[in-house]
Amino acid sequence: MATVRRRGRPRGETDSRERIISAAVDEFGEHGYDGSTIRAIATRAGVDSALVHHYFGTKADLFAAAMGMPIRPDVAIPEILAGPRDEVGERVVRFVLQAFEQPEVRRRGVALMRAAIGSKLTTPVLAGFLSRELLGRIARALDTDDAALRSTLAASQIAGLLMARYVLKLPPIADAEVDELVTRIGPTVQRYLFD
Repeated sequence: MATVRRRGRPRGETDSRERIISAAVDEFGEHGYDGSTIRAIATRAGVDSALVHHYFGTKADLFAAAMGMPIRPDVAIPEILAGPRDEVGERVVRFVLQAFEQPEVRRRGVALMRAAIGSKLTTPVLAGFLSRELLGRIARALDTDDAALRSTLAASQIAGLLMARYVLKLPPIADAEVDELVTRIGPTVQRYLFD
């Protein structure tokens, strides 16, 4: 009698998700974000690549889960760029600051920033993710010859702000209201992107 294979999540595979995460961490660590594939991660985890997609969706989703990414720039950037063009800089700054004002996001974000600064493995993986999922999306939307430089300059401003406010806790940046920082830093990000 032939065994009928049921569709959906396999039974008895309660550790599959954890094995996929572990395999993803190893794969991203060895090959970076761009060099890693869902298929290679699935093979390393001993599962079918469809199961990886079932649990995590895209490679960006899997990376976010594996690295504990507190925010999803690949999801937020299209929404930020969809609004009025002259307000993009302020929307970028507001999005990031509002996300980091949430305690769990801040805890994970600070840990990830510290790991990226202090680790030869984490730095290129995080840089690859941000280059493709954040900077690449912004650069494609700008459609200018120097879009990559513009988006990288904007990202450097945001990274510096996050480092000063949440890691170094430099006063008065650490104590400033989100609205004040948006008003002061948004125009700089806007200039980097569009002027």
